[in-house]
Amino acid sequence: MTILPKNSGRGASGRITVRHQGGRKKRFLREIDFKRNKKDVWGKVEEIQYDPNRNSDIALVIYEDGERRYILAPVGLKEGAKVIASELAPLEVGNSLPLSKIPAGTAIHNIEIKPGKGGQIVRSAGSAAVIQGKEDEWVLIKMPSNSVHLVYLDPPFFSGSNYQVEKKNGKHKQIVKGIRPSVRGTAMHPNAHPHGGGEGRSGVGMKHPKTPYGKAAVGKTRKKNKYSSGIIVQPRKKGKHS
Repeated sequence: MTILPKNSGRGASGRITVRHQGGRKKRFLREIDFKRNKKDVWGKVEEIQYDPNRNSDIALVIYEDGERRYILAPVGLKEGAKVIASELAPLEVGNSLPLSKIPAGTAIHNIEIKPGKGGQIVRSAGSAAVIQGKEDEWVLIKMPSNSVHLVYLDPPFFSGSNYQVEKKNGKHKQIVKGIRPSVRGTAMHPNAHPHGGGEGRSGVGMKHPKTPYGKAAVGKTRKKNKYSSGIIVQPRKKGKHS
């Protein structure tokens, strides 16, 4: 474990680059095995631990050769359970096996998008994706957002949903995470925000709301040609009730 450095939202020049950050507690960074590249070696779950760097629990696994690694702890994984990453692994909670060996309708988590990079998405507490079908070298996966993605068949995926009960965040929890209070732009001085100034409860004073840096704050503010757009078969529903 290594100590996670704190920069309180400051960049290399010492100026604030990310607002509303600072004052979090000291954290030790646990190196999680997202790749599960220790193949065909059985391991035993030694302990289920709390990780301050994520909202789901982690499991400390000791393998037959004596090596210890941290993995994400899906719901149902208990101390003393046996886990393995193998093409011949049984379809049980905590095991890692290729998508070609997992039937449709199975809940999975920690999904790898770019081969060799390890699990990238569906890693937080309460999230799980479901395999809907297979086409040639691709697999149709329904994401937690209800969008359907095409994912390559080869990389290993982990069975089981990564469900943990999330506690409601209070003021102290925000301080521990290093999240400072945020103030409305209309309550600021006009030198600090484009919405600032005015007498009493006044509006933003312009046709379109803006960010503190003067750019458009509503509408489509992201690029359309995102690299993952080509693998999205059915986008998520956008709107008030999505």
